[in-house]
Parts: sequence; structure tokens; C-alpha cells
Amino acid sequence: MIDEALQQPASDKAAARTTIQDLLDEARRRIYRFEPLEADVAARQGAVIVDTRCDEDRRREGVIPGAIHVPLSALQWRCDPDSGYADDRLSDLEQQIILVCNDGYSSSLAAASLLALGFHRAGDVIGGFRAWVKAGLPVEPT
Repeated sequence: MIDEALQQPASDKAAARTTIQDLLDEARRRIYRFEPLEADVAARQGAVIVDTRCDEDRRREGVIPGAIHVPLSALQWRCDPDSGYADDRLSDLEQQIILVCNDGYSSSLAAASLLALGFHRAGDVIGGFRAWVKAGLPVEPT
């Protein structure tokens, strides 16, 4: 049996294709996006900031005090209470989780994936870690 998608003309396949920008736009329509100062206030009120940046970036640029580091490749496993690999600090579906990446792109996609897992209070920081720094918010060395 030949897959129907393979039988479509190339022009139909291109029209049906979803781009990364499409995915990003859809994710951002679904999540709450925090300005850096707003994320800082939310963290002081109990929200958990999760830094998804790689170790190299964290060593080079520093970290947000109190943020929990979880690489993007492990995020859903550490958050999902049913994964068998959950981090107790992140696995409460009612917890407000604010993701931070370098510039605020991959964190938007990751926050949308957390919504799909049932974390209705997942969001990210507009502009990511670099916007946090630009806003003059606290950063400490690793």
C-alpha cells in the first residue's frame, strides 16, 4: 500500500507543510509569556523558573538564582509525574513553571509541550535569559 502523502503533487505537500515559525506562533498563542520583571515577581511568589540552557551557556553567562536546571532533552520526563523520572520540584500539575532558554524561542515550544502534559500554568520568559540580564535582574556564576 502506497502512502497517500507520497501520491500528492509536490505543490500540495509544500502547502501542507508546517514551518518552525508556524509551530512557534501556535505555541505562543497557547502559553503565557512573561516579561523578565514579571517572571522575577512570579518566582518570588512561588513560581518555579526552569533554565533549559546547556551547561556551556550556563557556565559562560551565569544562572538565575534559584532556577532549576533541566536540559530541554529531559524536560518532559522531569515534569510529568507519571514518567518514572519526575523531579518532585517540577511534577505538580498545579505548579506555575516558567521556562527560560537563551532567547525565548525553544522555551515557548517547550512550554506548549508542558501544557499538553497538563501543566496549565506553564509559560516562558520573553527574550529568554538574555532579556533577563538586559532587564538588570540578578544573575550568579555557576
